[in-house]
Amino acid sequence: MKKSQVMISSSPHIRSKHTTSHIMRDVLIALVPACFCAILFFGIRALCLMLVSVSACICFEFLWQKLTGQSVRIKDGSAAVTGLLLALNLPPTAPWWMTIIGAFVAIIITKELFGGIGSNFMNPALAGRVFLSVSWPLLMSGFTEPFSGGLFGATDVISSATPLAILKSGEDLTRLPALSQMFFGNIAGCIGETSALALLLGGLYLIGRRVISVRIPLAYLGSVALLTWFFGKPGMDPATAVFYQLFSGGLMLGAFFMATDYVTSPVTPFGQILMGIGCGLLTFFIRRFGGYAEGVSYAILLMNVVTPLIDTWCHEKPYGHKKNA
Repeated sequence: MKKSQVMISSSPHIRSKHTTSHIMRDVLIALVPACFCAILFFGIRALCLMLVSVSACICFEFLWQKLTGQSVRIKDGSAAVTGLLLALNLPPTAPWWMTIIGAFVAIIITKELFGGIGSNFMNPALAGRVFLSVSWPLLMSGFTEPFSGGLFGATDVISSATPLAILKSGEDLTRLPALSQMFFGNIAGCIGETSALALLLGGLYLIGRRVISVRIPLAYLGSVALLTWFFGKPGMDPATAVFYQLFSGGLMLGAFFMATDYVTSPVTPFGQILMGIGCGLLTFFIRRFGGYAEGVSYAILLMNVVTPLIDTWCHEKPYGHKKNA
């Protein structure tokens, strides 16, 4: 009689069809509407930014893994996702060399130096974006109106203030674009942040595919909306102020695509809710009282840092666990 073998391994004993490459593929698909809108509004230059960023991230990861004798894992798609998210967080006038520096910070410093995929303690794309914002604040604020640069998105067009900058200054709120413009994306801003509709479609796709949970986006957007309703812009209708905050800046992009990052977000359901609420609180306070008009990147990175603490506080008790007397 043929003997059968029993494989013994440590828990958890969970099998899933979701692999890293499948998840990254779904994220790339979910970002297609935002990429389409970026090219539509800001021309071929937006496409060039995305190609440079994605290529740089893939090359940096490939070279690092080759130089350190690791197995090359660029086929999992994580570097491509990081590069695309980084590009979507850049203004349409960002120079190519700055994009490459951001890719280096994202892949080498934030990801690979800490052990590669699954070991980074903060979102790589956001780390690259924040580094560029601190190092070259003027170049990172070169926002232009959609369609103002023609097909190729010329860099010599007149700069325009973003809706968040207008809200922050409090001067002449009549300059604010209509809510319909903000929903569809016909506003100044980073190339991937302008269209709330495109980001919502991508987020709903990820939720429908069960790539992400609704907990973090709902808690994030809900906390920002609630705080804005009660403590928002003086002199502005609360409902109008809520929609301007939700549709402005990188809130939609951050809530659906970066705060939900598997590696840098809590693993427990309650921890994910706390993550979303924390991001919402920090984003609101930075936008309302801080020196920056935008606060999404800093809010998510700060919550990334405290994610291990949240996991410690919210860990689930083993089955049959009894508290000591």
